[in-house]
Amino acid sequence: MDTRNRDDRYEALARQVGAIGAVKRGLSRALPAECPGGSAIVLALLHHHGSLRMSRVSELMAVDMSVSSRHVAHTVERGWVERLPDPDDKRCRTLHLTPAGGAMLADLDRRVTDLLARTLAEWSDDDVVLLTTLLARLRSSFGDCRAHHA
Repeated sequence: MDTRNRDDRYEALARQVGAIGAVKRGLSRALPAECPGGSAIVLALLHHHGSLRMSRVSELMAVDMSVSSRHVAHTVERGWVERLPDPDDKRCRTLHLTPAGGAMLADLDRRVTDLLARTLAEWSDDDVVLLTTLLARLRSSFGDCRAHHA
């Protein structure tokens, strides 16, 4: 394949990946006002990974500690997350999802799933599965790339 065709293909892909921000903004409109996107990410991370230290939350969110601290504080204030002593190091705290946090996360999942189902209602099941597969593959490729360049 000549270089120009390859460049055109990747430039088109770059534009579409850049447009994912619009999709993310659309999905964030499905979230209730009391649970903005950053807080939702904290809840999802704790659900997926279990108890985490603040530093690990920042790392997984790929943001500065000051940013993740604001999101965590928001979830703690609402009783969705609690800070408990770290069993391995009593000087540190770990973050835990509370039952109220689990209920909020279930509500968020339902809202986003309902929005996707409405928005993609005209898509075939095969197209939804293909998009899901390709997005997972793209994310994995970037994860692999990060590991090779670290």
